[in-house]
Amino acid sequence: MACAALSGATLEKLSLEEMAQKSTEIVLGRVSSINYQQRGSVIYTVARVQVNERWKGNQAGLVEVWVAGGVSGGLRQVFPGSPQIREGYEYLFFLWTGRSGIPQVIGLSQGLFDLKSNTKGQPEVYRGASTETVLDKGGRVITDSELRLSLDEMRGFVKRVLSAERE
Repeated sequence: MACAALSGATLEKLSLEEMAQKSTEIVLGRVSSINYQQRGSVIYTVARVQVNERWKGNQAGLVEVWVAGGVSGGLRQVFPGSPQIREGYEYLFFLWTGRSGIPQVIGLSQGLFDLKSNTKGQPEVYRGASTETVLDKGGRVITDSELRLSLDEMRGFVKRVLSAERE
């Protein structure tokens, strides 16, 4: 199998507030299947997500999430900064749909959170620190850090941001 990779990505750091505001959809769901599609020269991983909770966006019970990179015709394409999504896992997705009409994770890997249980068995969302170069709003390189919140804390935070947006 041949492998094609693009050079390292540079990410502009997005705050949780910015992700909530700029996302067109925010959903909590389980990946029910993964397929691959090629559009032009780009191979995409297409994850079908069964929505358990929808915090923003239309009320569909299923959403497709497109992530740059994947496998097609014996060729593997890798895009640094693209999140890794696995079938059967639950995630919190901050999604953005642009002119292409393709729902993608906002800020590459920044908008994807694993849903796990903490040591007390309570649900929490987690995103590790990016291994890619991260810049602040002024263009300066910064160190990214992991983010871990209880699911209730994240749900409340997003609800407050979206409520303030409507006022």
